[in-house]
Amino acid sequence: MIQWSDVVVCYEPDVRYPVNALDHVSLRVGAGEWVFFVGPSGAGKSTLLKLVYCGARATSGKIVVDDQDVTRLAAREIPLLRRKVGVIFQDFQLLAQKTVWENVAFALQVIGAPQKRLVRDVPRALETVGLTHKAGAQPHELSGGEAQRVAIARAIVNDPKILIADEPTGNLDPQTAADIAQVLRKINERGTTILMATHDRALVDAMKNRVVRIAEGRVVSDEAQGVYHPEDDEPRSDALPTPAPPASSVISATRNSSAADATGTGAPSRVRVSVAPAPVAAAPVAPISVTPDTSVSGIAADGAARADDNAAAKARDHKAPIGSPENPIVQLERSSDNKLPHEVER
Repeated sequence: MIQWSDVVVCYEPDVRYPVNALDHVSLRVGAGEWVFFVGPSGAGKSTLLKLVYCGARATSGKIVVDDQDVTRLAAREIPLLRRKVGVIFQDFQLLAQKTVWENVAFALQVIGAPQKRLVRDVPRALETVGLTHKAGAQPHELSGGEAQRVAIARAIVNDPKILIADEPTGNLDPQTAADIAQVLRKINERGTTILMATHDRALVDAMKNRVVRIAEGRVVSDEAQGVYHPEDDEPRSDALPTPAPPASSVISATRNSSAADATGTGAPSRVRVSVAPAPVAAAPVAPISVTPDTSVSGIAADGAARADDNAAAKARDHKAPIGSPENPIVQLERSSDNKLPHEVER
């Protein structure tokens, strides 16, 4: 039904160090299968699915869909291929100005289907997803689960052989996701091949379908009744660490003023600027307690220092009387030529 043979996809082959979105992938899916494609974000799941409907082109290798080589399919032939393939997107991609019925019918109108086919197939598709009563509603009047059901109805209205679902339950709550899974199960039981890229662990584990794991653009495992692995949600182990953004800096300036500047004369002053990284938030640091030196020499030195401090304090507080030998008054000798103003003879 679908086969990828030694497929390589490189979106920027001319850069110095090109990185392949898919790296020599070989895989085969039979008619009527339901296959989950799982793996970390960026592993190449969506690219693998896009190759089926020519949403992406292979750099090398070969892709066959329903016995047709689509590797180098001409642009004019792509619409014919896409009549065999229905696509469900994670973000629904409904036309806001059209009703539910018109959104589903649009998939038939673009391929030139006659009006009688629209009247027959659109209600049938809406019945499959349980939205017949919402045919006249606008997209903004729908819940997320209802909008996804409309997207499914639009994808299956043309009765495609292959249904591609890229994260169809990614934006839905668990119960709604389970309801969507039941709708898809019903479609798969009718013979439609389903290829689904997903990170929905509960869905993968509950369905017990084939699980193909993708990592770094390569198929790392293919299990007939697989389960979701924890590493499928983790980044690649050999990836280089993402450099941390530069920390904001704190600029501190120390002013070195001259004496003239301090007195207000306006003399220039020098400013020393230092730049240091902003402090990182951390747990509060307990206050530091200082333990006194309890050694003999430490006690002696501490006692001598305290004695000197006490002597100095007493000298300040208890000065000797003015005029005593300990605190003499300096007398100025006066001569007749050095008389005070009030002693000058008149």
